[in-house]
Amino acid sequence: MKLSHTSRSISAVFDEPNLVSSAGLVPEVALAEAAGLRGLAEEHLSVPTDKGANAGLKVTSLVAGMVAGADSIEDMAVLRHGGMSRIFAHAYAPSTLGSFLRAFAFGHVRQLDAIASRFLIALAGMTRLLGAADSAGSAPQTPTEYALLDVDDTVIEVHGHAKQGAGFGYSRVRGLNALLATLSTSASAPIIVAQRLRKGSCNSSRGAKRLVGDAVATARRLLGPEPVVLVRMDSAYYGRGAIGAAVAGGAAVSVTVRMNPQIKAAISGIGETAWTTIEYTDAVFDEAGARWISRAEVAEIAFTAFATGKRSEQVAGRLVVRRIPDFNAEQNAAAGQGTLFDLWRFHAFFTTADPAVLDTVAADKTHRAHAIIEQVHADLKSSALAHLPSGKFTANAAWLVLAVIAFNLTRAAGTLSGAQLAKATTATIRRKLINVPARLATSGRRLTMHLPQGWPWQTAWTQLFDRVSDPPAALAS
Repeated sequence: MKLSHTSRSISAVFDEPNLVSSAGLVPEVALAEAAGLRGLAEEHLSVPTDKGANAGLKVTSLVAGMVAGADSIEDMAVLRHGGMSRIFAHAYAPSTLGSFLRAFAFGHVRQLDAIASRFLIALAGMTRLLGAADSAGSAPQTPTEYALLDVDDTVIEVHGHAKQGAGFGYSRVRGLNALLATLSTSASAPIIVAQRLRKGSCNSSRGAKRLVGDAVATARRLLGPEPVVLVRMDSAYYGRGAIGAAVAGGAAVSVTVRMNPQIKAAISGIGETAWTTIEYTDAVFDEAGARWISRAEVAEIAFTAFATGKRSEQVAGRLVVRRIPDFNAEQNAAAGQGTLFDLWRFHAFFTTADPAVLDTVAADKTHRAHAIIEQVHADLKSSALAHLPSGKFTANAAWLVLAVIAFNLTRAAGTLSGAQLAKATTATIRRKLINVPARLATSGRRLTMHLPQGWPWQTAWTQLFDRVSDPPAALAS
C-alpha cells in the first residue's frame, strides 16, 4: 500500500455533520436497552443530589463510551461528534459523567453490582451466552460436565498521589486491586459474574468469601439446576471463607494448596504405582501403547480440608498431585543427597469434583485451565481498565463495575453476530463491529446509515443489527 497520487494534493477539514465513527453503537445500545440497563439503573441506583439525576441515561452513556473504546472520563467525548446526536439522545458531557461517578458512595457501588448481575441475566436470556448451541452446530453442554467459575485478582497500575487506596501489593506495582469471577462452559467464552475493587496493598483473599458467594448465586441463576458449577482458585483462596461459600452455594471446588506439613504428609502416602503419566510440556503420544510418554505424572489421595477445625468447617474431597522432575535436584541425588521432595517438584490442589465426571487426569487438566481468567484480565486492561480515571476510590469502584457491564455487553453482541466472533476479545469485536464509520442520510423521515462498501465483516455486522432490530416477543397472556 502507498499513498495515492491521483490527486495533486490532499487536504482535511472537520466539517461533516452527518458522519459517525462508531456505527456499531447503534445495535449495542439497542441491545442494552432491550436487556433493561437504563431501567435497572433508574430503579436501583439512588445517587443523591442533582449529580445522580437521570442515572439510567448516565450509566448507559458511560457503558456506551467504554464499548466504543473510552478508557478515561475525558474519552467519553467520543459520544459527542458529527451525527451522533441524530441517532442518540442524552449523550452526557464528560464533566457531567465525572461528577456523577464522584458522587458514588460504597452503597451505590453495591447497587451497581446488583444492576450488573441483573443485566447479565437478562443478556443471557436474550443472547444465550452460556450453555447453548452456536450457529456452527456445537452441542449444548451436557449435565455430565461442569460449568467453570474462576476467581482471581489483578493489580491495575495507577499513577499520581491523589488515588485513594493505591498501594504496593504482591506484584510490587503501585495500583488498586480488582477481584473478579468469570463463568464459562465448554461451548462459551468467559463472562464476568462478580467484581470488587480493593486497596492495592490488600491480601488476595480479602472479601473473597462474599464475592464467591455472590458469583455462585449469579451462576446458578444463569445456568439453572444443571450443570454443576466448579469453582477454580489458586492457593491464595485456600481457606474456610472462600471454599465454604462455594460449597454452601452448591458448587464444587478446585483450589491450589500450599506445600505445608499436612500436605507433604498426604503426598508421602501416595504409592509409586498410583502415579499416571499425563500430557504435559514436551510429551509424546505413543500410539502403540495408547499412552503419553512424559516426565509429568499425576496421582490422588482422599483428603479432608481444614481437618483440625470444627466439624462444620471440614470439607471432604481429594488431593490431586502433579509431579515433575526437579532437574537441579537430580544432580544432588546422584551424589547421594536426594530425598522424595528433592527429586520431584509437586503441585497439588484440593477438589470436591465428582470422580465419575473428572477422574485424576481430567481433574488436573481442568484445574490447569484456570489460567483462562488471565485472558479476561488482559482484555479489560486493554479496554476500559487501561486506567482508573478518578482520584476517589468509590468512583473507580463504580468504573470497574461499568467496565464489566461493557465487557459482557460486547461479548453478547459478538455471540449475536455469528460463530466467528462469539469468543472474540473486546478489541476484536470493537474493531470489526463497533468502530465502523457511517454517513447518516434522511429520506421520507427515515434515517439510513451508509457504511463502507466492501467492509470485510459486513455479514456479521448486519446479522447483529438485524437481531437487535427484531420486534420484541409477544407477551404470554
